[in-house]
Amino acid sequence: MVDIEQLQQKIEPAVIQAGYEIVELRFQKEFGTDTLTLFIYKKGGVELSDCETVSSIVNPILDEIDFTDDGYNFNVSSPGLDRPIRSMDDYRRNMGEDVEIVYAKPIGKSKSTHGILVEYDEESFTLQLKNEKIVTYKKSDAAVVRPYINFK
Repeated sequence: MVDIEQLQQKIEPAVIQAGYEIVELRFQKEFGTDTLTLFIYKKGGVELSDCETVSSIVNPILDEIDFTDDGYNFNVSSPGLDRPIRSMDDYRRNMGEDVEIVYAKPIGKSKSTHGILVEYDEESFTLQLKNEKIVTYKKSDAAVVRPYINFK
């Protein structure tokens, strides 16, 4: 079994030195092949050239570690526009941004809302809503919290 935490500790310094953050490192079967996927973050967004840069930095480290006896595919990717906000780092990266909350149970007739993320801690987060109202939500009351995508 692959120890993802240990693997991340070995590659993280090189990723940080290159100017990126690791959002997630995932090892799973995809289309019948073991696949290691590294999701990276950079303020302003991740482009294909960023993925290529990180791949060229991390690949030699992975070759040296030789963490699996079997072959595997290695991918570097952005987390995606609508990736759920889960970790404290996700909340930090989204401070000051418009985020959407889908309620675990509807509040009145509403199933969701969105606003600017202005504060967070281990158990709650606070949004400034469109009407300037500040509302704090328990994380347990949210089915999903994710960046709000406004399709205009």
